[in-house]
Amino acid sequence: MKNIIIGTAGHIDHGKTTLVKALTGRETDTLKEEKKRGISINLGFTYLDLPNGNRVGIVDVPGHERFIKNMMAGATGIDLVLFIIAADEGVMPQSREHLDILSYMNVHRGIMVITKSDMVEDDYLALVEEELKEFSKGTFLENAPIAKVDSISGRGIDELKNLIASESEKVEEKKSDTPFRMHIDRAFPVKGIGIVVTGTLMEGKISRGDDLIIYPEGKEAKVRSIQVHGEDEETAYAGQRTAINLSGIKSGDIERGDVIASEGSVILTNIIDCKVMVSKASDFPIHHWMRLRLGIGTREIFCRAVPLDQEEIGQGEEGFLQLRLEEPLVCRNRDRFVLRSYSPVETIGGGVIIEPMAKKHNIDEELVKQLQIKEQGELDDIIFQFANSEDALISLKEIVSYTGENKKVVSEEVNGLISEGKIVKIVDRYVSQEVLTRVFEDIEKILEKNHEKNPLALGMTKNELLTQNSYDVNLRELEFVLKLMKDKGIVKESADYYGLTSHKIKLTPKQEKTKEALIREIEDNGLEKIENLKSLAGRDKDRRQVLEFMIGNEIVVFGAENNVLLERDFNMAKKIILDYLNKNETITVSEARDLLKSSRKNVLLILDYFDHIKLTKRVDDYRVLV
Repeated sequence: MKNIIIGTAGHIDHGKTTLVKALTGRETDTLKEEKKRGISINLGFTYLDLPNGNRVGIVDVPGHERFIKNMMAGATGIDLVLFIIAADEGVMPQSREHLDILSYMNVHRGIMVITKSDMVEDDYLALVEEELKEFSKGTFLENAPIAKVDSISGRGIDELKNLIASESEKVEEKKSDTPFRMHIDRAFPVKGIGIVVTGTLMEGKISRGDDLIIYPEGKEAKVRSIQVHGEDEETAYAGQRTAINLSGIKSGDIERGDVIASEGSVILTNIIDCKVMVSKASDFPIHHWMRLRLGIGTREIFCRAVPLDQEEIGQGEEGFLQLRLEEPLVCRNRDRFVLRSYSPVETIGGGVIIEPMAKKHNIDEELVKQLQIKEQGELDDIIFQFANSEDALISLKEIVSYTGENKKVVSEEVNGLISEGKIVKIVDRYVSQEVLTRVFEDIEKILEKNHEKNPLALGMTKNELLTQNSYDVNLRELEFVLKLMKDKGIVKESADYYGLTSHKIKLTPKQEKTKEALIREIEDNGLEKIENLKSLAGRDKDRRQVLEFMIGNEIVVFGAENNVLLERDFNMAKKIILDYLNKNETITVSEARDLLKSSRKNVLLILDYFDHIKLTKRVDDYRVLV
């Protein structure tokens, strides 16, 4: 069964709330002030059982211009709108503004309802109908059916119910396999129960016992119970009006305008790039640094405008715009929004988020080309552009949050991009080829500086590179990247050091003499006195640099203390131990000491290193070959 939300829209006092009561038998004006003044101030919620057996939710929005912010909150999640025009007044200012808002919020199906039809003659009613047809030209209501009703007498109500049932069949079913998200339109404490929040499930599903996050604060909560249309349910699905009883939070932790969602499934941002349309009725072109009100979901946020493809976006024009927000915005790619002027407050346009994780920029032709691809492209284009625009490795979870698609679909698209060679998987994260090239260049620059500073050193260790690279990679990811660079011939590895393949080391005559002296010193010590790099170098910078140059060539460095042996002595010790193990299968420290004619301490250093490089393995008090 489809889960559908019906919304009302129209000018104040055109009979929206009275029509809802005629359809459902229930009153949606619940505030004393609403009943006293006879106008809807807040959002009203109820449901309607259709002749086809389907039950739909109804959101009744206020029509007064002072409560447009509440109307915008109600428009979030509407599948089918009952666009209401009173027969005795026809199209009015809020009629036009509501239609614009519905268009910006991507509502694209509706029924035009002429109310109070008993108050006028049939000839006048025909004129109102013609006015409606003219009014709706070029909008999503252009070919919408028209119903004529009188909510007091009930004339036309049954026909309208049948029409709602028929049009509901044409509504596309919402996705329940995407991450859960709901904008809060009410939050209140209930004695003996706790905090209850209500809203329209935008995407996904939620079940009793699920953990969720309250954004933008990031507070954790758990679903204690769920109601849909006043009935207890185990699970609520996208497209349903839902009341959720939350545990783990207290009054004041959540308010209207907040978003509850699965952890990590939404983006928290202060800058967005978007495509906007300025209303034909607007007196305000959008210009640089104009202060605006952004209506999105059930929240309104102040922001500053930065046009990206022209100096200003005028009446009836489209354009790309960056919005710099005065407080954090919770969103996903392709979310819709409404823009209103700061003062006087008027609806001037609306649009769609194209890049929710934007960086600061002004008019930029290349950026606009990228935004056009993101706007028009398929899911794989959007994922590729996301990977290509971020100077970082991105996780599958981040891609899911960015696109708002389910994990399985995203995984399939990502694998397709990998097979096409457009993106690369680095352990558990992803990067475009272009960004990967920048990662390579970053490491090259680090190594180049190190070579300049230490011309005789072989390079840098992985841990040294890890602390200096600009891309927040972990050790496993860095190892993967270094392997790719080795395969491409960019870097070389020598004794746990990484250096540029292009770097050539040449000793000066003085350094050659220092090297010969060090070889003699280490040679004289032999296996009898194994020293470490620190003691051999002392405080002599030149000796230290020459020793680093000798690593992997004339000397072997091993053990936690950076012990040093001539390569030939090390290989001789290795051959002696291996020959013995091939004949005897096991060797003790004492046996190794006698074979190598060295001290127990030095033999332990060598055997421990053999264990480390998996040449041997210690079993009780002896070693065996691995």
